[in-house]
Amino acid sequence: MKRRRRTTLLCATALLAAALTALPAAPAGADEVEQVKNGGFDGTSAPWWTTGNLTAGLSDGRLCADVPGGTANRWDAAVGQNDIALAKGESYRFSFSASGAPEGHVVRAVVGLAVEPYDTWYEVSPQLGVSGNTYSSTFTSPVDTDRAQVAFQVGGAAQTWRFCLDDVSLLGGVPPEKYEPDTGPRVRVNQVAYLPHGPKNATLVTEATRKLPWQLKNASGTTVAHGWTTPRGTDASSGQNVHSVDFGAYRGRGTGFTLVADGETSRPFDIGTAAYEHLRLDSLKYYYTQRSGIAIRDDLRPGYGRPAGHVDVAPNRGDGHVPCQPGGCAYTLDVTGGWYDAGDHGKYVVNGGIATWELLSTYERALLARTGKPGRLGDGTLAIPESGNKVPDVLDEARWELEFLLRMQVPDGQPLAGMAHHKIHDAQWTGLPLLPGDDPQPRELHPPTTQATLNLAATAAQAARLYRPYDRAFADRALTAARKAWTAARAHPAVYADPDDGVGGGAYPDDDATDEFYWAAAELYLTTGEKQFADFVLGSPLHTADIFGSRGFDWGHTAVAGRLDLALVPSRLPGRDAVRRSVVEGADKHLAALDSQPYGMPYAPEDTLYDWGSNHQILNNAVVLATAYDLAGAARYRDGALQSMDYVLGRNALNISYVTGYGEVSSHHQHSRWYARELDPNLPDPPKGTLAGGPNSGIQDPYAQSRLQGCVGQFCYIDDIQSWSTNETAINWNAALARMASFAADQGRD
Repeated sequence: MKRRRRTTLLCATALLAAALTALPAAPAGADEVEQVKNGGFDGTSAPWWTTGNLTAGLSDGRLCADVPGGTANRWDAAVGQNDIALAKGESYRFSFSASGAPEGHVVRAVVGLAVEPYDTWYEVSPQLGVSGNTYSSTFTSPVDTDRAQVAFQVGGAAQTWRFCLDDVSLLGGVPPEKYEPDTGPRVRVNQVAYLPHGPKNATLVTEATRKLPWQLKNASGTTVAHGWTTPRGTDASSGQNVHSVDFGAYRGRGTGFTLVADGETSRPFDIGTAAYEHLRLDSLKYYYTQRSGIAIRDDLRPGYGRPAGHVDVAPNRGDGHVPCQPGGCAYTLDVTGGWYDAGDHGKYVVNGGIATWELLSTYERALLARTGKPGRLGDGTLAIPESGNKVPDVLDEARWELEFLLRMQVPDGQPLAGMAHHKIHDAQWTGLPLLPGDDPQPRELHPPTTQATLNLAATAAQAARLYRPYDRAFADRALTAARKAWTAARAHPAVYADPDDGVGGGAYPDDDATDEFYWAAAELYLTTGEKQFADFVLGSPLHTADIFGSRGFDWGHTAVAGRLDLALVPSRLPGRDAVRRSVVEGADKHLAALDSQPYGMPYAPEDTLYDWGSNHQILNNAVVLATAYDLAGAARYRDGALQSMDYVLGRNALNISYVTGYGEVSSHHQHSRWYARELDPNLPDPPKGTLAGGPNSGIQDPYAQSRLQGCVGQFCYIDDIQSWSTNETAINWNAALARMASFAADQGRD
């Protein structure tokens, strides 16, 4: 791979803040033995040690230390205890209370070897003060030793802060903590709907090795179709023995169907198009409640009304006059508006760019494809404040983000003029729950990058052609900004984000802008037809490269965005037929992956290591399949794209729909500071049509680490607000859902 994926990038400082609450401790048993001495700091700190740069002492029954700023690494400042005994194969409950002033610092708590080579056998990295300061998790020791160490690594912060610790325990002899998700019936189906004339597949989890009979029953319990399962053996993505069920020959319509096999009855589902028409709109309506800089109207989104966030009204510091990080620039910018990126209050140009592109492309595909229905995305369809202005609502919603992206451009006369700032967010992490209007943190602009600049160039160029029929002045302004950004990026082709710039918001690092250059040149060419951009596209090594990797495309891998638009949007680009063939060939690779997966998704990552946001990567691979269908018309590509939706909507190992409000059992505790009913009953769950990130083998957050250690592929997911690495919501993830929901709805014959 040309760069690391998000799974390996974010770890402890993760995109959008950890969230932990106290976990209940099991009652002590006769065989439970405490390994830590004086974990309650009763009158003395012995036998605890600190590194020499800490000033530590007892305070109110706790051990507190003043941590100096300016250290480079976590381990440069630490508190610990040595000479702890561990027994191989024994389970231990590691628990402690910790706090920080100011809150929000991430601490690395480890159990490991006290001497070289300092092996780590267990670790968690909670963010102090997010939602409680008591932490507990269980692990099994892989070694026998009397040289173990419990340590709390607190270095790496820019400013001095105070760390306090109490109630440290390493209790041996506890039962292993094993998380057993409730996966419901062993027949796994799309819990929402299959299209009458589309594919209909299910997965049966069973110990049987020979084919089994199945029956499709309607709402009254009458069998309307039957057949035999196809044994598939052990599914690598789940570790389960499974069979496939194909009931696509049935073309009836209705609600409340169930599939019966091996004595199990599936969750109910529909056969029809209506659910996808609703999902098309709900997945797009998500963006209104993500808006920054505007009060969300409760009459438009009942239960989701809230004051405007970050409009220079206390306690907000606001986005109207945002300075750069200290030493970064001599100006401030008005960067109000835009969408909050995910579960925190940050706004990021690289993630906003790919999300905006996908929303605009959802509309552009509806204009150009044989099955496209642009009227279903027209004015009045989304019930937003701009409805009724004679502009398609999806364009109005995308413009809310586009205006923000334009504001992130460095002004004329300043160093790096024309470049775009990488991001804007809080100076420090905030906790859960927290409405946008209650965020007290100061806001900071982060340095411009080549990638952010090219995201601006690409999306502004695309906007210039799509908004021209409705607002010529805005289209002209967007194209002017796109040209300026392109020129600036060409002058500064390797200005990259600092991978360590992850305090208060995600770093979004990327050390290769080749793909963004290709994408931006493609959009500028499709809008202007100019030879300079055509020549750049044709000269890019990515133009003829195989860019359709198994893990899909995302904010850090944008070449596919350019290739898809070059294939779909009419132009006179030399060799355009080869471009179109390359998309079809990429779709063939995704179909091969889908056929290899008993759960029917076009995603087969190496070693079954699911990536951060795997659900949106599956959906973006489905976008390639859908585009191949639009280009070539072969039903196998349409069917592959639709099967990908089956996975997201319930045909998966966990038997859960990953879309809030869709399916009998759906994700509804996604990590968010304001969709936070799990923590505050006065706040709502995420709105209908919100996609969860999905299984992530990295399980970077402590909550997932405490429950999912050793998980296999699809089981690396938990529907809890504290699991930011598996269960976050994000604007780019929902954009993939909107694109595919719109495609699925367009395939109906209603």
